[in-house]
Amino acid sequence: MGRLFGTNGIRGVVNEELTPVFVSKIGSAIGTFFGGGDILVGRDGRTSGGMMESIILSTLASAGCTAHAAGMAPTPALQYAVKSYGMDGGVIITASHNPPQYNGIKVITPVGIEIKRDQELEIEEIYFEEKFKLRSWRDIGSIKPAPEVFTVYREGIKSHVDVDLIKEGGFKVVLDLGNGVGSLVIPYLLRELGCEVLTINSNIDGFFPGRGGEPRPEKLTELSLIVRKTGADIGVAYDGDADRAIFVDEKGQIYWGDKSFALIEKAYLSEHPGEKVVTPISSSIIVEAIAREHGGEVVWTRVGSVDVSWKMVEVGANLGGEENGGVFYGPHQPVRDGAMTTALILEIMAKSKRRLSDLMGELPVYYQSKDNAPCPHRLKEMVLRELRDRVKAERIETIDGVKLWFADNSWILIRPSGTEPVYRLYAEAETAERVSGLIGHYKKLVMETVERLS
Repeated sequence: MGRLFGTNGIRGVVNEELTPVFVSKIGSAIGTFFGGGDILVGRDGRTSGGMMESIILSTLASAGCTAHAAGMAPTPALQYAVKSYGMDGGVIITASHNPPQYNGIKVITPVGIEIKRDQELEIEEIYFEEKFKLRSWRDIGSIKPAPEVFTVYREGIKSHVDVDLIKEGGFKVVLDLGNGVGSLVIPYLLRELGCEVLTINSNIDGFFPGRGGEPRPEKLTELSLIVRKTGADIGVAYDGDADRAIFVDEKGQIYWGDKSFALIEKAYLSEHPGEKVVTPISSSIIVEAIAREHGGEVVWTRVGSVDVSWKMVEVGANLGGEENGGVFYGPHQPVRDGAMTTALILEIMAKSKRRLSDLMGELPVYYQSKDNAPCPHRLKEMVLRELRDRVKAERIETIDGVKLWFADNSWILIRPSGTEPVYRLYAEAETAERVSGLIGHYKKLVMETVERLS
């Protein structure tokens, strides 16, 4: 019996893995898992979202739930609404940054966090063994409009930053919304924070025609150029469901998510020294260096926002972050949230009265890169076992995939994707040449291993 849930929910290609029959069955399994109650349902802007939303709403109702249809909204806005309105859970239809042919399903607990890994297994057991508990015609649930989502979410974010101070900054901001649902909230939030807002790729389009759904640095050249040409203070790019944010400074320099997280970490630990910070094994050693400077403690997790969120709850941490631009600000909600991240960065700039380039320039300098190596799902475990046997380094960590630390302060992480038929490679070093060499060497090793085991 295979797994349905990957690193972040269930994902697949629409009408291949995610057929209407599959979505109906998994919707019934989710409804059976909840056993009734008020469930919020929302989606991102993908072409298949409406089809899947209709199926999920109907199957939840057939299991006795009251399904509240929120329509299109950013994932963190929906998560915040689940918690704010006292819902019994939620279902979010999104594939985040994946290509447009993909979609996915996330199941949300009453506190707004995705379900735990053991709860994923519970839903999978219901699905595979067809233990569906559908109600009689007398007891079928209903489908209702959802309560207002956007205003309560924006007000929640503003309650955690100094709005007046940000307004005094008078920032000009360029937003690359990636043709995603962030367009429904983030420009309005920033105008309420007193910013002059310029937008690109702001029309919601499930084909992601502007620059694709993932805000990778090499895809943000247009944003960088516009920031420079317009004299903007900052540029921000979001993924398809707006839970991640990548930043560009006033000079057009694009930063990995580790940098923006480290900046937030530094500001937070300056005011809350000694606290815990949660981050996946894929994150930069900058995170550890900042924590050490302020007496903080880094708690490492597997890659996946679910793992970061629940580890934050477990250890009582108020801050978490990922290298991909996901920041988890516990006082707001312990989930990654692109709009909240943006507000925090603007507040740091306003408090310091300094440019983003100056603030980023004070952080330790490391070079990073990411790449993928094709690998069929069926071979992932065999490849991982062989890699663990073959690789050598000063220090090896196997919390998630294989992470190798070397004596020259460089590292590489090789791990199977939880959603796509690839191995992901992340590397960091003090020189770009070393990073390129690590990626090239280990990508070749993974591909040779896949070929030999095929």
